[in-house]
Amino acid sequence: MSQGNIGLIKRIYEAFNHGNFPAVLDLFDQAVEWVAADNSPLADRSPYYGLDEVREGVFMRIAAGFPGLTIRVDELIDAGDKIVMLGVYQGVRKATGKQIQAQVAHIWTPAAGKVIRFQQYTDTWQLAESGK
Repeated sequence: MSQGNIGLIKRIYEAFNHGNFPAVLDLFDQAVEWVAADNSPLADRSPYYGLDEVREGVFMRIAAGFPGLTIRVDELIDAGDKIVMLGVYQGVRKATGKQIQAQVAHIWTPAAGKVIRFQQYTDTWQLAESGK
């Protein structure tokens, strides 16, 4: 895996943490596959296929339910044809006002300078508790 792919993933997190979801989506392939963690708030429609499903089913719902959500990136691991991110979701659930700080692992599959697949693993208990 090249440093270019690590840079691609860093740009995604930088844009995400600034709420610039269009910039994030520009770094995804048109046919991207997005897989949400089982039992997470976005698992009900997972997997998502293509930019429209990811935009509407993931990013619009994050913006509505967790405005200002950020991701603290603790580590990016070059795993051959994938990049693994270990970090923490930080934010507030809008419906309840409860703070979240949930561990997360993301597995990114880049190809030709774009993300073609994303897999999320997270502390779904923490996310569920923020909804109560």
